[in-house]
Formats: sequence, structure tokens, C-alpha cells
Amino acid sequence: MNKKGVVIGVIIVAIIAGLAASYSSSPSETVNLDMGRTHGTISTAMGSPILGDTSAPLTIVEFGDYQCEQCYAWFHETKPAIVRDYIDTGKANLVFVDLAFLGRDSIPASMATYCAEDQGMYWEYHNILYNSQESIDNGWANSERLKAFAFSLDLDMELFESCLDSEKYSKRVQYNIQQAKANGVRGTPGFFIVGPNEQQQIGGAQPFSVFKQILDSMI
Repeated sequence: MNKKGVVIGVIIVAIIAGLAASYSSSPSETVNLDMGRTHGTISTAMGSPILGDTSAPLTIVEFGDYQCEQCYAWFHETKPAIVRDYIDTGKANLVFVDLAFLGRDSIPASMATYCAEDQGMYWEYHNILYNSQESIDNGWANSERLKAFAFSLDLDMELFESCLDSEKYSKRVQYNIQQAKANGVRGTPGFFIVGPNEQQQIGGAQPFSVFKQILDSMI
């Protein structure tokens, strides 16, 4: 790795550590780890919803930030074909793991998805964030807008606002950030394709053809 790459990597790790620390003292959910929830080397012990058949032979683990422009591109340009050809057909499922580090609104946006999950609407909220993304920290994902998204999904606003304002899921988001660091993910989006006996890493918003080649080789 060249010197520029090393510096960028150090900066990203420092940002992750700083943002996680800023939420470490907030009141939040009781930590109740289920260490059996793993996908290859990646632990989702604090809970990450699964899109698709939980018994599918392959799992796509996506590390992402809701303010990440390249994550937005992958969501719109590559994910639909993966859902059509692999998730809807039962060949693979998908797990999203937060690497919320790009700005001050990244962690609250991630926490909001789990507040929506409390009401059975995780993926719907996940989708509305990637359909509404604007520039980093320009206000599109501040607390007011996060609550407006919940209202648009007809969620129970008293429950949602209480969850978000209390930072109930801060520890879950911090845990996911640490999983990214532990698995060598230094930017978003980052992916792992996990099969019964192997896993392969994909960096960046690669096109469908890259995912198809790896997925087909592991089925």
C-alpha cells in the first residue's frame, strides 16, 4: 500500500473510533449478545435483519453508511439484479451491517433503522434512506427528517421518537462498526460473500457482473 493509502486508512479508522466514542456513554439497549449469529468471520450477534431466505446457502454481507454516495449507487444500480436473481430465488440472502462513519448524521440514521425494526419495518426504512439520500450532513438525515421518514411509513410515532431520542440502539451500531474494523473494511460499501466453506471479499460498488461471477462460483 502506498503512503497515501496508509494515511487515508488511518484517517478512516480515527473517524470511526471518534464517532463511536461520542455515543458510548448514551443510554441504550441492554447488550444481549447471541454469539451464534455469525456469517463467516462476521458477527451479527447484536442483531442484523436478514433479507431473503434465512436458510439460503450464500449470504451477502454489506457494510454501508446511509450517507455514502457509492452505497447509494450500488443500491440503485446493482442490488435490484442481485435481489431478482439470487435473493428472490432463494440462492442467497443479504445482511446489512452499519459502518456509520461519514458524518454526524450517519450513526443516528443507522439507529433509526433499528427503531423502525421494532415495528417490523427495517427494510422499508432502510430503503427510504437510500431513496432520499442527499449530501453528507446537509440536513436530509437529521433527527427531524428521520422522524418524518417514520411518519411517512405510518409508524407509531410515540414509540419511534422515544427509541430514536433515547439512542436505544447506539451499542448495536457501535458493535457493527467494530465488526467492520475487525474484518478489514476501511470504506463503504464493502461486501463479503459467505458460503458454507468459504468467503470472498468485494471492495466498493462493483457492478452486478462481479457479484454474479463470485456468487455462481460458490453455489
